[in-house]
Amino acid sequence: MSSRTTEEERFIRLNRERRRLFPRALLVGLLAGCAAVGFHLGMDAGEAWRARLQDFAHVCGAPGLAVAAAASALCVFLAAWLVERFAPEASGSGVPQVKAVLMGLHGFRWARVLAVKFLSGLIGIGGGLALGREGPTVQMGGAVAEGVATTFSSSPDQRRALIAAGAGAGLAAAFNAPLSGLIFVVEELRGQCSSLEFFAAAIACLIADTVCRLVLGELPAFRVEISVLPPLSLLPAFVGLGMACGLLGVAFNRALLAVQRLRPSRPGPRKALWLGWGGSIGLVGWLAPELLGGGQGLVGGMLDGEVSPALNLMALYFAARFVLTIGSYATGAAGGIFSPILLLGALLGLGSGMLIQQMAPLLPVEPEVFAVAGMAAFFTGVVRAPLTGVVLMIEMTGNYALILPLLAACFAALVVADRLHDLPIYEALLEREPRRTRSLSDFPVLVRTGLEGRKSAVSVNIAAYSG
Repeated sequence: MSSRTTEEERFIRLNRERRRLFPRALLVGLLAGCAAVGFHLGMDAGEAWRARLQDFAHVCGAPGLAVAAAASALCVFLAAWLVERFAPEASGSGVPQVKAVLMGLHGFRWARVLAVKFLSGLIGIGGGLALGREGPTVQMGGAVAEGVATTFSSSPDQRRALIAAGAGAGLAAAFNAPLSGLIFVVEELRGQCSSLEFFAAAIACLIADTVCRLVLGELPAFRVEISVLPPLSLLPAFVGLGMACGLLGVAFNRALLAVQRLRPSRPGPRKALWLGWGGSIGLVGWLAPELLGGGQGLVGGMLDGEVSPALNLMALYFAARFVLTIGSYATGAAGGIFSPILLLGALLGLGSGMLIQQMAPLLPVEPEVFAVAGMAAFFTGVVRAPLTGVVLMIEMTGNYALILPLLAACFAALVVADRLHDLPIYEALLEREPRRTRSLSDFPVLVRTGLEGRKSAVSVNIAAYSG
């Protein structure tokens, strides 16, 4: 009898928490969606500006090339300087930083992170950094959620649920993929999900995606025309593609971490790196502008047939984009690796499909299908979140019929990456995340996160500031 009463009390308490959380989750979804839409439109404007600059550079010849290289160098320098000067925790994709906040490793200076992430991302990626907008929208979604939680004096559990929901909403709005945002919260950000977090994330992802679709349209992110569904006889080819993606995904992770370790620690060499890499980006834009930025336009062009690089160029495109992404992330400017990962997977998958098509012309091979599977599998090899990869591709292409090839490729990539004992990229970056020294203004936030249980650590910090 007492156990039944306890269960009823728990159920009543959970429903009460959900009712309190519902309007806050709605607000988080609305604000995260607005931030993602604003970032998306700003990124489009930056891409258009860069295209006009490259056109000008080609018309003017060598002087124009110098101007384009100088403009890119200035943009990269400013984007990286903003992060280093005002919010170091806004560097890179932002996903490891959100995980660190959810784990209680440090506080969340949400207003500063939101502003710096937005501006640094627009300036750096607009200037040509080979990074994506999805990681920044994840952190910006978490930042607006922290703002809502702080404004409404939320409990520690509510705050964690809202931050996780805001991060998922940012991903949902970036890709027009609400279910992927929800699964990302469960599979990657938390590894486990309480009822409150799942409830808040579902609401926030739905609202953020609705805002995005109202402003940007309801079409899937990518359009893929499939005339014939892949037969079961092609499944071994998708497994092979997945294994290659797992192997190259591990190589991507290790290269990214190696370059992070080699990044200069002194301000002078670091600023020289920003300027040098920015100038290099300008030169690449002169030769192959499609390789710069997030890469979503290039992926869309390959999937709908508007862009069709020759098979012998696929490896060159893959290698160039691989290096550009690694180097761009090393600057420390705001920018994610979601879109770059998808572009690398699309290049690998499309090249594999074209190769199989040439070697076995009688098989009903559509390279675009392999490109979609390559995106999901390479994402799995890097991030180690196969369900997010599968659902993301289904939502982005609007094609549920591809689920079997996607599952085969993703789980093959997962097995290979796990066998190589490689950490998922966000876990590895989280291990490298510096434990930011907490200022006195952080302590009210930390108390609200439920870190009051770590009284000794907080006491040491307070003593250090008071002493």
